[in-house]
Amino acid sequence: MKKLTALTGAALLLPQLALAHPGHDENGFVSGMSHPVGGADHLLAMVALGLLAAQIGGRALWALPCTFVGAMILGGFAGFAGLPFPGVEPMILASVVILGVLVAMAVRLPLTMLGPAVAIFGFAHGWVHGAEGPAHGLAVYAIGFAIATMALHLAGIGIGKLLNSGVLLRGLGGGTALAGLVLAIGG
Repeated sequence: MKKLTALTGAALLLPQLALAHPGHDENGFVSGMSHPVGGADHLLAMVALGLLAAQIGGRALWALPCTFVGAMILGGFAGFAGLPFPGVEPMILASVVILGVLVAMAVRLPLTMLGPAVAIFGFAHGWVHGAEGPAHGLAVYAIGFAIATMALHLAGIGIGKLLNSGVLLRGLGGGTALAGLVLAIGG
């Protein structure tokens, strides 16, 4: 019962973690690096993308992370410029759930289908980084959030390779999707 209570308490805190992105007021590289790891929504999506890339293998190992980061940088500049993106937060939460479900179900969609979806998710994550980023020094900030994002993708790839597309990997995908749903309901 104590474990269930602890898990419930942790789940209730997830929405606050999703909104607790550090570094919005600061300039610089460190601020940019802290943003992707400071919110559960970003962290879960970035690692899940790496898990998915590892699970699919082949060209997906580099194509999915590079597509995400490239679109994220473009989205960051769009957010910084003040371009509108209605529904950006639901899109970010959808990325967590969808990427988690794809890993949980061991779905191997072709890159021609995954690439555009990953680009949209990356753009949404980037838009938030840019919109919530510093008023000055966006380029250095963008380098920081791009490196942190790629590091999270690489962590997901490493975990995925270590688990070798087994039941544990699928369980991580399911847990990610569930956490995304908790964030969506609590947010």
